[in-house]
Amino acid sequence: MTQNHFLHLLWGSALLAVVYADFISNLTSHNFQVLTPGSSGYPAASAAFNRRFTFEPEAIAFPNSAQDVSTILSLCTTYNYKAIARSGGHSYIANGLGGKDGSVVVDLSNFKTVTVDSSTNIATIGTGNRLGDIALALNNHGRALPHGTCPYVGIGGHSGHGGYGFTSRKWGLTLDTISALQVVLANGTIVTTSSSSYPDLFFALRGSSSSFGIVTSIQAKTLAAPSSATVFEYHWDMSAATAASALAAFQSFVVERNLPQEFGAEIVLGAGSSQGRVAFGITGGWYAAANQFNSVIAPLLAKLPKPSSSTITPGSYINSVQVLGGLGRLNTTGVPDSTDTFYAKSLMTPESAPMSNKSMTAFMNYLANEGFGTNTNWFVEVELYGGTTVADNQISATAFGRRSSMFTIQFYTSAPGGTPPFPNAGFSLLDGMVNSIVNNNPSGWDYGAYTNYIDNRLANWQTLYYSTNYPKLRSLKDQYDPHDTFSFPLSIEE
Repeated sequence: MTQNHFLHLLWGSALLAVVYADFISNLTSHNFQVLTPGSSGYPAASAAFNRRFTFEPEAIAFPNSAQDVSTILSLCTTYNYKAIARSGGHSYIANGLGGKDGSVVVDLSNFKTVTVDSSTNIATIGTGNRLGDIALALNNHGRALPHGTCPYVGIGGHSGHGGYGFTSRKWGLTLDTISALQVVLANGTIVTTSSSSYPDLFFALRGSSSSFGIVTSIQAKTLAAPSSATVFEYHWDMSAATAASALAAFQSFVVERNLPQEFGAEIVLGAGSSQGRVAFGITGGWYAAANQFNSVIAPLLAKLPKPSSSTITPGSYINSVQVLGGLGRLNTTGVPDSTDTFYAKSLMTPESAPMSNKSMTAFMNYLANEGFGTNTNWFVEVELYGGTTVADNQISATAFGRRSSMFTIQFYTSAPGGTPPFPNAGFSLLDGMVNSIVNNNPSGWDYGAYTNYIDNRLANWQTLYYSTNYPKLRSLKDQYDPHDTFSFPLSIEE
């Protein structure tokens, strides 16, 4: 390195330091909290939910209003910093921290209001809310929304990229209930989007929200909470061959029968009692009269061995949300969130071309053998989409690109004890699970992947996540975020 080159680097570093100092000075001059490296609260605020990742944001801001968000984004644009919204912080690849060093995190935890208009039943929800708290607030009005089970997941990312839950076969995805969004664009402009106001932006924000702006408020059409809800769980320890037949029976149960949309379910798979075996479970919710449930599930159970255990829990709708949430409570206020060190993949199987028997056999053989005795803790969830209102909307209605799916399969594995480091064997374990299915279905099988189970190692993610919607999203990105302020791993490209 020449002396001139060395001096040039020093001058560049000094200039960057001055720019950063000016940026932070401007950012901290407003009436909202800002944490920077060295602040006492910064280490906790910059810790990822998935401890596989450690990133250092340039700043973490806690705005109190949409105008505060506007101020932050205007400064990011002026000083050329990348910005990212954080709602619940549960991004699988820590995109709520920017997915890399040097981003500005706009933490929405102060946006906690939930109101319901009694005349329209439209809820206005701040994007700092978590699913458990929203369920409780809506239930106070006798209302509900379709959403996932984990009480700590933030509504912002969840609704911005999908939002599947056990009521989705009847009610659709969370994003399907959205009637309007208040969003702050990269240049600081605050707009309200709907089907009649900025309709192209409204399209993009329902399926790829994080790439286009920071949503501060959601208006969603709520549904009447069912008068009865029954949670069901069945468990087996099966040979690989029996497990493959059981998965095939479940798939046929969906394909061959006019399955009521009040039935929501998933298969949960794990390591069996010995090599060559698979832990096989079916769990879900029945959102109609409890005395009708047995007649709905009976044709499926007739094709399966007698379960080793089963639990049927009838009750109120909000009780079902709490039971399926797995924590024994829905209120997240003042109770710390958990963390994990993990890797996840997903596979959305097309309803028009169900999984072949060959692929189901290969998959269960892989789980029963390669999945036994691994040094990571894993599970697989086969979530039922088939025959749902998710598919009722045209693919062009929202950015969500995989509406006509039979199943969304989530593959998930954690480091021993849930703490770092994450072993490399965990990546190959899940790659093998997915490949056992994909490689044993016909060439050109039109499978996809689910953005909320985001995978930073996924090839061809543009098509797998967004299908034919991706070219339109890329064009809209140029229009609404021309300087790529919202840039993070797997964001819509310029």
